[in-house]
Amino acid sequence: MKVKILGRALTGFLTAAMLCCFTAFLSLADENTNQQVEPEQVFMDTQAVIQSCLIGTDKNTVTLKVSNQAPVEGTDGVLYLVELQPYQDNLDGRTDYLASSAPGSSVTFTFPLARNTASDRLYSKFVVAVWDGTKYIEISKPHYITNPEIVAENQEKFSDPLTKKGLNIQLNMLGDAFDLGVKHVATNISFHQILGQGIEYQYDGKTYHFDENAIKSYDETISALSGKGMTVTAIILNGWNEAAPDLVYPGTKKNSKAFYYMFNVATPKGLDQTKAIASFLAERYNGSNPNAGKISNWIVGNEINNQQWNYVGDMEINRYVKAYQDVFRVFYTAIKSTSANDRVYYSLDYNWKNEIDNKQKYGGKDIVDHFNALANEQGQMDWGLSYHPYPCPMTEPEFWDDDKTGLITNDFNSPVINFKNLNTLTDYMAQDSLKSPSGNVRHIILTEQGFTATSQSRGKIPQVQAAAYAYSYYMVDSNPYIDAYILSRQVDAPSEVRSGLSFGLWECRMDRGDDIVATRRRKIWQVFRDIDKKKYTLESSEFAKSIIGIDNWSDVIPNFRWEYQENKK
Repeated sequence: MKVKILGRALTGFLTAAMLCCFTAFLSLADENTNQQVEPEQVFMDTQAVIQSCLIGTDKNTVTLKVSNQAPVEGTDGVLYLVELQPYQDNLDGRTDYLASSAPGSSVTFTFPLARNTASDRLYSKFVVAVWDGTKYIEISKPHYITNPEIVAENQEKFSDPLTKKGLNIQLNMLGDAFDLGVKHVATNISFHQILGQGIEYQYDGKTYHFDENAIKSYDETISALSGKGMTVTAIILNGWNEAAPDLVYPGTKKNSKAFYYMFNVATPKGLDQTKAIASFLAERYNGSNPNAGKISNWIVGNEINNQQWNYVGDMEINRYVKAYQDVFRVFYTAIKSTSANDRVYYSLDYNWKNEIDNKQKYGGKDIVDHFNALANEQGQMDWGLSYHPYPCPMTEPEFWDDDKTGLITNDFNSPVINFKNLNTLTDYMAQDSLKSPSGNVRHIILTEQGFTATSQSRGKIPQVQAAAYAYSYYMVDSNPYIDAYILSRQVDAPSEVRSGLSFGLWECRMDRGDDIVATRRRKIWQVFRDIDKKKYTLESSEFAKSIIGIDNWSDVIPNFRWEYQENKK
């Protein structure tokens, strides 16, 4: 079981820790699930297939193409295109329609986008139906617009940093982070903390209010980081807010064991509020205002395969993934229609086929398969994967012997995927069925993982911690399918240290409660600083070989980036 201890969310930075995999693990899920999973059947019948739904180059019209349609007996012989909101799953009581056409093997509907009006269809989904004289009968699955980026004002290309090196940093130690050459950082943004007074935002004819002090704090942090050329990743979280009940999925009860909750787009009020807040954040951090800064990567929720971080209550996986994807698509549309080349991700912990009850815990593999299958039906997106490959157990930094737990294998049904078998994850994501609409392997970032410098049995082991980081960084750096590696963390957190987890590059004082006060550097600090520098990288990591038990990095790391230099020695 995994337990995280969150730090000060107002500053936004992830201070998560986990007490995981100590001795026992829950039963494993069925191993016979290599094939793609079919999503939940939403409509009663399917005789038409929506091939595409795209905004035209004029940015004012939408063209939807349908194939495989045969005449339906007992109807008026006309095909109708009906617009639905994300929270609508049937056509009960509907008599209106958006467009109509005669049946055919190939049918095209064209209609106005009506962007920035009361009838804005950017977030809508569309279904093909026939009329039997009393009611509509749906004959297609619903489909969304899949190219919201075409209307984005910001069309700048994604700025890839020079290296993949990232760190969860301490705000009062930005100078140290700059000295370390940090290229990627992550920050939390929680809905329940940003609502308030001081900033008014107009959206769809309504006024929304945001907490001026909270937003200014985010502005200062994000602008300081992005202004120094760091790529900022924001994790969007939904904390419980008694003053804003419509932000939580309907019927959800407050749970003392849940840190965050499923966003709500399943009701009209929930959809309106979520769209407004997502649009506010996307616009504020689009890079146009240097005082606010630029967010480039957006993660919707945290470790969604465990409801402790995305709580909604008992729900089997088909319904759960559908509810989550409806939310994800709203964020995706808000972000991509503002900054075309920002990247949007969902997050998984390392339980790939482990700790599954199909009520509140799901395998990461099953989440990926269901999410992708549903997106194939309703309109594929350029979604990415944020992954957390901590050691197993977390109380020991040596991941290279984690196969001894019995939870690490080199096949697609491995119970756990972490650094020991990281290539299994990228091999899985490199399958054609999981590639992005452009045909490329989807963007993968590692946004939360670390190595403890203390062991319950051995005491302080800073050399082993540093060796684990060097080994893991080389693995990521040599894997072409992983874009970023954000290490947890710059300074130990006392709350984590008391749980046996000393993840920091720096030690901390333990006499200040939960306040984080750095004391002295560990060995890993120097390794982190030099690991991505051609001149110093091999020298900085040489010590690690004897700890791991290898002669050459290229012996254990496929396509080792620095193999030529290593062989010259």
